[in-house]
Amino acid sequence: QVQLVESGGGSVQPGGSLRLSCTASEFTLDYYAIGWFRQAPGKEREGVSCILSSDHSDRITDYLDSVKGRFTISRDNAKNTVYLQMNSLKPEDTAVYYCAAAWGCPTAPGDVDMDYWGKGTLVTVSS
Repeated sequence: QVQLVESGGGSVQPGGSLRLSCTASEFTLDYYAIGWFRQAPGKEREGVSCILSSDHSDRITDYLDSVKGRFTISRDNAKNTVYLQMNSLKPEDTAVYYCAAAWGCPTAPGDVDMDYWGKGTLVTVSS
């Protein structure tokens, strides 16, 4: 059974940084496109960023204008981990962040049709 595990969430003040990690046991992340999604309280889940496998040149799709230039997705295949580096965090970034895997990346922020999901990690940005 595929299990994705997110870590790295927590509470941070506005302007701070966090790095989220997505790992899996007995599941090679580089075989799949891996996406980061988030769901804020009372809102729909939305795509943040997605990275294709190295066979597809690790091509990245960023979905949200509000995080461009602040969030960066990356892979470390040696560690079987996909990261989401989040800088200059804002209160509106507060959400549960999920990683998910599929054969391809979604085409739109509202497309959350992925095959495998982690349970999420909470990010709270507050002063």
